[in-house]
Amino acid sequence: MTLVPARITHSQTLRAAIQTWPLLAGMLLLMLGAGLQGTLLSIRAISEGFTTMITGVVMSCYFLGYIGGSIATPRLVHRVGHIRVFAAFTAVASVTILLQVMLIDPFSWAALRLVSGFCFAGIYIVAESWLNAHATNENRGSLLAVYMLVLYVGLGGGQFLLNAADPLGPILFIAISVTISLAVVPMTLSVQSAPQYDIPHAIHYRDLFRASPLGASGVMVSGVVTGTVFSMGPVYAQLVGLGIADTATFMGMSILAAVITQLPIGKWSDRIDRRTVLIVICIVGGVAALLASLFGHLSKALLFVLAASFGGIALTIYSLAVSHINDHLQPSQMVDASGTVVLLNGIGAAAGPLICAVLLQFYGAPAYFAYLSILVLGLAVYGLYRKSQRAPVPHDQKGPFVTVQPQTASGQMIAEIALHSPPAHKEKRPA
Repeated sequence: MTLVPARITHSQTLRAAIQTWPLLAGMLLLMLGAGLQGTLLSIRAISEGFTTMITGVVMSCYFLGYIGGSIATPRLVHRVGHIRVFAAFTAVASVTILLQVMLIDPFSWAALRLVSGFCFAGIYIVAESWLNAHATNENRGSLLAVYMLVLYVGLGGGQFLLNAADPLGPILFIAISVTISLAVVPMTLSVQSAPQYDIPHAIHYRDLFRASPLGASGVMVSGVVTGTVFSMGPVYAQLVGLGIADTATFMGMSILAAVITQLPIGKWSDRIDRRTVLIVICIVGGVAALLASLFGHLSKALLFVLAASFGGIALTIYSLAVSHINDHLQPSQMVDASGTVVLLNGIGAAAGPLICAVLLQFYGAPAYFAYLSILVLGLAVYGLYRKSQRAPVPHDQKGPFVTVQPQTASGQMIAEIALHSPPAHKEKRPA
């Protein structure tokens, strides 16, 4: 989860990128590998005869591992240090993808996906703590803006690497392993000293829902949606008969569209009640998904446009939800809340592919977008209800919008951006 204020300048962005290019280059390589990995495994699972249900279970295991890694990594860092944890996790992540081309069966893949998710959670936490250590209050926003852009470009660009080789062969698996391994080089060489990483004491889920019911619900729904898109999107593409190149385009457009939509939506939400923005984008995204379910089969061009429309909207829900949560918290609560937010999103991401797999098994390909439509439209309805129950946050008590990439999360990163981003958070009203 990567958070960046919307208010940045071009000169700040350029300086921040120059100062930290080795770290950003390493993260770009990691994202290329991570983006390709999920799509490749979904396609290969279907090609190997895995049922839709089994494929959903296998893909969900990544997010279960991610939850475990998010919990365990801070304690591991305190015991053995950043460099050892980072090196160990990247080595294991590189090996797991190679083992998946050697051990092609559901049980092995589920276990390896679990390990992979655990390792990637640790990699993201360590990398983001290094990046945050390079930031100052003056350049933090611009640095994290560049970082967010790198994540989306890497994840989206990784989809098109599917065209580089036959997914039924070993080449793409080897390529993923190579990119993960190479990512270590610029990142470790650029780090001069190990940064501090404090273990947040996560607040209880009940307390988070009490502070911001809509924000907490949005975090979970966003997890369900993003987990489904990244894991089951390629399965849907195969079910509707898209070839490898078209599957890459379908997934790439779904992800890259968020690069365009994040900041405009964020600026809009800074000016008016965030709940109104969340309701509107959920309605727009829900309609786009519904149209894709009903008419996406008519032409590939129409399907790609609707997929991009939904992806560009769906990948901003998390940003709005986290920003809305921060608007209702005291500054002293943000660190503790951040860990709970990460875990809540991870739970949703683990559940999403499982539910989608059941629906696809019984109702076929149209259930994919119908399911996504119901999720976001349901959140819109709940948003309307919440607006009737609580007055909006006064403008002078709102923090800045932050853009978030789900499942690349450091809980401490949320708190750092929320606490240090201009304008400073003012005293919050009691939740």
